[in-house]
Amino acid sequence: MFAVSSPAFGHSEQIPRECGYKNGNVRPGLRLSEIPDGCRSVAVIMDDPDALAAVGKVWVHWTAWNMPPDGVIPGDALPQGAVEGLTDFGQSGYGGPAPPDKRHTYIFCAYALDTVLHLPPGASRQELDGAMKGHVLAEARLEGTYAPDKE
Repeated sequence: MFAVSSPAFGHSEQIPRECGYKNGNVRPGLRLSEIPDGCRSVAVIMDDPDALAAVGKVWVHWTAWNMPPDGVIPGDALPQGAVEGLTDFGQSGYGGPAPPDKRHTYIFCAYALDTVLHLPPGASRQELDGAMKGHVLAEARLEGTYAPDKE
């Protein structure tokens, strides 16, 4: 079964402080396993569903697509050909955890796609969702938690 993990934290564990938006904003690396046959690219969406209660919407922290299906998404640099979209911080790229009120759970969803997407850099989450429609071979989730500095 298609799976996503991170060398930086385990499923349902604390995301490292340096990955936080205000504490370095370092993107954690991801690893993919059991990539399905026919996968031509991978997309990743990181969001915060706990933000719904705090700010009235699920907060989008990172979208990226056209990653090669080789099993490694490095934390320090995007693979060649990968593209990043717009976050709810109003910028393209990774926007790390920044819970405004209490510990939140962040979800990294990886999508194995049967195509390469033709979306420009800075495309929205909605545009990415639309472009992926009908092309998802498999989906995998990794959850991590992050608390505000004051917790």
